[in-house]
Formats: sequence, C-alpha cells, structure tokens
Amino acid sequence: MNPTPRFTNSWYHQLPGFYTPVQPYPLTNTRLIWHNAPLADELGLDPALFDSPAVWAGEQLLPGMAPLAQVYSGHQFGQWAGQLGDGRGLLLGEQCLADGSVRDWHLKGAGLTPYSRMGDGRAVLRSTLREALASEALHHLGIPTTRALSVVTSDTPVWRESEERGAMLMRIAESHLRFGHFEHFYYRKAPEKVQQLADYAIARHWPGLVAEPDRYELWFRDVVQRTARLIAHWQAVGFAHGVMNTDNMSLLGLTLDYGPYGFMDDYNPGFICNHSDHQGRYAFDNQPAVGLWNLQCLAQALSPFIAVDTLNAALDLYSPALSLAWSGHMRAKLGLFTPQDGDNDLLVELFSLMGREGSDYTRTFRMLSLTEQHSAASPLRDEFIDRAGFDAWFGRYRQRLQEEQTDDSQRQAQMLAVNPAVVLRNWLAQRVIERAEQGDYGPLHELHQVLMQPFAHREDDYTHRPPEWGKHLEVSCSS
Repeated sequence: MNPTPRFTNSWYHQLPGFYTPVQPYPLTNTRLIWHNAPLADELGLDPALFDSPAVWAGEQLLPGMAPLAQVYSGHQFGQWAGQLGDGRGLLLGEQCLADGSVRDWHLKGAGLTPYSRMGDGRAVLRSTLREALASEALHHLGIPTTRALSVVTSDTPVWRESEERGAMLMRIAESHLRFGHFEHFYYRKAPEKVQQLADYAIARHWPGLVAEPDRYELWFRDVVQRTARLIAHWQAVGFAHGVMNTDNMSLLGLTLDYGPYGFMDDYNPGFICNHSDHQGRYAFDNQPAVGLWNLQCLAQALSPFIAVDTLNAALDLYSPALSLAWSGHMRAKLGLFTPQDGDNDLLVELFSLMGREGSDYTRTFRMLSLTEQHSAASPLRDEFIDRAGFDAWFGRYRQRLQEEQTDDSQRQAQMLAVNPAVVLRNWLAQRVIERAEQGDYGPLHELHQVLMQPFAHREDDYTHRPPEWGKHLEVSCSS
C-alpha cells in the first residue's frame, strides 16, 4: 500500500489556456456512504483514507493535487452548442501508479466553475449513484469505462425537478479527453491549439507513436477503431448511453458521462432511454450511426493538420471495425465459434421473434446458454407465446450447433461467460436510490457486489424482468 498517492499535473503544466484553476466548494455535513474497495486496492490506496469524507468531498486535497476545470465544446443532439466545459466537475490530479500508468481523479459535484453556464455546479445523490453503479456494471461486463471510487452525500439542498440532496462522486479514468476538447479550439479558430492537444494526447496515451512520421494518421485510425469496438460492445449487451453528444465521447474509447442510460428490458431496437430525447436521436439502434457522426465531427476539428483524404480513409475503418466486433460478440452469445454463412440470418430471425413478443434481452440470451444440441426441450420455450415460431427457429439453431466441434458442457460454459445473468436495470438502480435517500445504504453495497459478478449463476429478483412499477421509469438529463 502507498499511504500517500503521488500526483502529477500534466494538464495543468503542459496545457495553459485549456482550463481554469478552481478549488472544490464543500457541501454541508458530508458523509462517505460508499467506496469501491477493489478499485482502491488497484490504486494502492491506504484504507485509512476512507475513514473520513474529507478527500472524497473535496474538503482536503492530497499532496500534488492542483484542481482545474477543463474547457471544451461540443455538438449536443446534433447541434453545435458552443463552449461547454467542466460545469460541476474538477480534475484534481493524475495519480502515478506503481506500474508507470496514470489515472485521473475527477470530482463531480464540486461546485461552480466558469463553465457552469446556468447550472449550480452540483450533483445530486440520485445521479451520482446511477453513475457509480453503471460504471461498475460496465466494467465488470468487460466494457471500457470510467470508474467510480467513492460517493459522498450531504445535507446541502440541490434543486432539480424537486429538492434533492447534494452529492459528490470521485471518478477515475485513464483520461478525460473528449472529442469536444478538439472541437472547442477548432471553432475558436486556434488550429495550433488543436494540434498541441493532439501532440499531448499522443505523448501521454499513444507514446509508441511519438516518433512515427505518420503518427497523426495512426493515432486517428486507432481512435476510430476504439470507438467502433466500444459501441459494438454496448450493442451486444443491450446498453443505451442516452446522451452521445460529442462532449460525452471519450478519445480513448471509454464509456463516459452516465446520465439517462438504460439497459434494454424488452427487446426493442428503437429503445429510447432518455426521456428528453424527443426525436430519438440516441435510440439504441441509432448508436452505431451516431458514433460515426461524432467521429466525423472530430475529423473536422483535426482537418487543419491532417489531410482530408487521410481522415476519410480512417473514418472508412469504422463500419468494418464495428461489424467485426459486434459479430464476434453476438456469435459468442449464440455459442457459435466457427463463422459460417447463415449465422447472421439465424440471429436476425431470433431478433425478429424477440421483437414481436417483447422478449427480455438479457434473460433470452442467458437461458439460450443452457441449450443442449440434441434436445428440443428448452426453458426458453416457455418465454414465447408463438411456440411454433420458436420451435422452428430453435430447430435450425440446434442443427447449427451440431456443426460445431464443441460439446454441450464446454459451449454452455463459454456462453454463460458472455451472457450475463445480471445487468443494471433501471428499476434495480431506482430501488437502491430510494433506499439511499432514506439513509439506508445496505442495498447499494449489496447491488455493487452483485454487479461485480454479472455472469455468476443466481435465481433471484436481480435476474428477473422488472416489476410493473419499474417497466416505464423515465430518466432524463437532469442531475
């Protein structure tokens, strides 16, 4: 253990003009209600740091921290929104780990900054818990994401649709670089700053490219493919981000800024998780196209120093990379390990059945994992009203499995390792939030433990379809 983590401040020292120094503004009567002990161990933190809320509430800075609010801009819901920036979060510093890697510590809900616009600089307990739980859920599903280290609540009133309780989240990430950072300086007509930021990103996160003469091309190609792989993984687990604005897109291909996200319950490719998304721009089945659109915005910002043909050639990698990653995920979910013609047709037919009946996305693939090649019996059959339709599809599916050189036990084990029993359904998060707002944090800790083992076998309400009250929860951008 390192009782005093060591921090550097490369953003602060190397990028003047890209931020404003800001000190956290404390809340009233703060309490640390949850911390991520496994992540704390990974970061080499002394458990004694969590005996007090001081660090986690921004009341005490650790040696080497230099808090700042980053400036960036972005396209929101397809429209240029101009200057945005860290309106309620502060980059406190960059922790140097024993293996030489670095992690940003970012405190959300830390108070007003010059980029707060009409906001109050605060976060509420509801949204803070949603982000903490979602980032842990995706991490343990194997999806690149920021991480949550701690949650602090307080007695400070914060107004959203109604009065709520102010809270803070300590977020950990390899980087908080966003597409919007580059857009900001491009639209400010400061191309030299866009290139400076690119040089910083490459040196810090792609050091192997620094000496390459075509480093910008290689770098952007990797950004494109990381983004494609991220969204393919979202699609495979039924995750909708909800607010894929360019300022919410991570340069490193991390899931960033959890707001009105949602995991699909009933299979519906047009699933809209964000109550504020009236046009359905960020519907589940639009995510792949939006990912490319956002990359095109980033490419535009990079065009002063990367040739347009080079940028377009890199963008052309997106669709093949996404298709390759998604088909790999879905083939694994079906237990098909040797690609064959007709596999996609088999998947499309299953989706058609699921769509007609509103089948539960997660449960369907989990139950399908128990299929026996030579048995027509399946627990999944009882989930379908159209038994004849299911039987016809299931017969073709079993015939396809018999063409694999894998026995049932091996295939089932592999399928169960990629088809989770548990995802963070909105009703599960809401149940925890309501209890936490009453001062009961036991369900929060319990749900975190469950989310850490999403592929473990269990038969309880964490694996069930939502109850009636949880089927149509409305989640918006308010935080």
